[in-house]
Amino acid sequence: MSACTVSLDALFIAFLKVALGGFGSGVVWARRIAVEQRQWISEEEFADILSLCQFMPGPNVIGIAVCVGAKVRGLIGAIAAASGFVLIPLTIGFLLGVLYLEHTHLAVLQRVLGGVSSVAAGMLIATGIRMLLPHRRRSQAWIVAGGAIIGLALAKLPLLVVLLGTTSVSIVLAEFGAANSQ
Repeated sequence: MSACTVSLDALFIAFLKVALGGFGSGVVWARRIAVEQRQWISEEEFADILSLCQFMPGPNVIGIAVCVGAKVRGLIGAIAAASGFVLIPLTIGFLLGVLYLEHTHLAVLQRVLGGVSSVAAGMLIATGIRMLLPHRRRSQAWIVAGGAIIGLALAKLPLLVVLLGTTSVSIVLAEFGAANSQ
């Protein structure tokens, strides 16, 4: 898709939808909109952007909004996408936070949030699998993904440690694969 064909309004509204619909993980919805629905970027580009955003401070999805916006419309696109993600949801989130603090003792609220967190976890797992599918024939991808799962879920290592470790392994495997193909 040509950068000029994506309007600033479309970027703003798309990431506003990501923010409003992305309960638990806006990454899932950002991928769905940017890759599947609008086809602004490819699956591989999204995986690269997400990888970059894992190393950036702050929520990944804001970084994704900035990167996608910048890719399709430059600096002004990055501003439009990020604004769409934070403007209205920030206001809603602030108000809901105040209400939550006032009613945190309610058992029904605790049960609802427990259910929502389960749904969010399932959506993250499904998105991870979808991101791995284009690389399913590459044993290196399975090794790195398996290492990340073991490090995070089983060994309960900090995210930064797992990212640095799996990135290092990924680089070594890529170099090893490049050396073997020559």
